[in-house]
Amino acid sequence: MAGNQLKEALETLKESGIRITPQRHAILEYLINSMSHPTADEIYKALEGKFPNMSVATVYNNLRVFREAGLVKELTYGDSSSRFDFATSDHYHAICEKCGKIVDFHYPSLNEVEQFAAHVTNFKVSHHRLEIYGLCEDCAKKEGH
Repeated sequence: MAGNQLKEALETLKESGIRITPQRHAILEYLINSMSHPTADEIYKALEGKFPNMSVATVYNNLRVFREAGLVKELTYGDSSSRFDFATSDHYHAICEKCGKIVDFHYPSLNEVEQFAAHVTNFKVSHHRLEIYGLCEDCAKKEGH
């Protein structure tokens, strides 16, 4: 499945007129295969051995390109670093308040909530995001819960 996602993502970039550099290919592949919602720094550290001339700025710039192409979502939670998620099907996030771990979960789309919000507020709603906060299994065990 990851192979198909990568192929489709590369096709999307080509159709947008964006050149596929080896670094872009590697960053996309890393994001598709990563379940940890990495920061730009984590992506850089994971790929620096393969691309010694690549800078953190290169990673940030490519993530911006991917975000603008609709391939990547930037997840910002409070004042911590942005995390990046390959934009697969709509899903939501459970976030550990202790260690910051983010876990995807699927739930039926909340489109009716958007429609209700638009009706009540007269907003032209563009999107929504659902976050669940608590302790991940590992942190809960450490705290004896």
